[in-house]
Amino acid sequence: MSRRKTCVPSPDDHLGRQLQLLKLPYMLEHFEELAGQAGVQQWSHVEFLARLIEGEAALRQDRSRQRRIKQAHFPVLKTLEQFDFTWPTKINRLAVQNLFRLKFIEDKANAILIGGVGLGKTHIAIALGWAACQAGPRVRFATAIDIINGLLAAQNAGRLVKELKRYTRPELLIIDELGYLPIDKRGADLIFQIISQRYERGSIVLTTNKAYKHWPSMFNNDSTLTSAILDRVLHHAETIIIEGKSYRMKDRIEP
Repeated sequence: MSRRKTCVPSPDDHLGRQLQLLKLPYMLEHFEELAGQAGVQQWSHVEFLARLIEGEAALRQDRSRQRRIKQAHFPVLKTLEQFDFTWPTKINRLAVQNLFRLKFIEDKANAILIGGVGLGKTHIAIALGWAACQAGPRVRFATAIDIINGLLAAQNAGRLVKELKRYTRPELLIIDELGYLPIDKRGADLIFQIISQRYERGSIVLTTNKAYKHWPSMFNNDSTLTSAILDRVLHHAETIIIEGKSYRMKDRIEP
C-alpha cells in the first residue's frame, strides 16, 4: 500500500505568503538574506526587524518620490548642480540657492524668475520642482499657454472646476513662459482664477521674460486685472532677475 507524501509548507514559505499579502515587497525579497546576515553577525531580533522595516520604508519613500516626479509633468529633469552661474551677467546666486531650502513652499510664498530667453529660468524652475518632489510636496509644471488651453477646453466641455484642481491642489505650481505669447481676456481671467485660489494656500514659481511694468501687455492690457494678479503674486514673493546673453546661443557667439 503506497503512501502519498504531503508537502508541508516551510516557515519561510508561509512568511513569504504573508509578506506578499501585506504588500511588503522589500521584506519579501530580502528577509532570507537578512536572516542569514543576522545569524552570522548575531543581530538581536529587534535589530533584524529594524533592518527589514528600514528597507521597506526606504523603498516606499523612493516609490513616492518617483510618483511625485511623474505626476509633476516636467518636460526634462534638471538640478541646481547643473546650472552654470558663470554665464548670466546678473543673477543673485545666494537668493537662488536660498530658494532651494524650500522654505517658501512651507510659507506658501512665491518665486518669480524674470529674464530674457536662454538664461536658465526654466532650468531653475524645474530644479526647484525636482527638489520639492524629493522633499515631499506635490508639484505641477506647465507652460502658461498649456494651462490656458487646457482650461479653455475644460470650460467648453463643462468640467472647468475639475481641471482647475490640477493647478490648485499641488503644494507647488510652476507656471513657465508667462508672457511669451499673447493672452486674451478669457485666458487672463483663467490665470487670475488659479493665482487667486492659490493665494496664501500654495506656492507658485513663475518664469517670465517681462518686467512687472510690462505685465499689463500680457493680460490684454487690462490694468485692473493685472493689478489684482500682481497684488497676489508679489505679496509673499522672491524676485530673481537674470540678465545676459542666451546660453543656448553661446557656441554661436563670437569671442
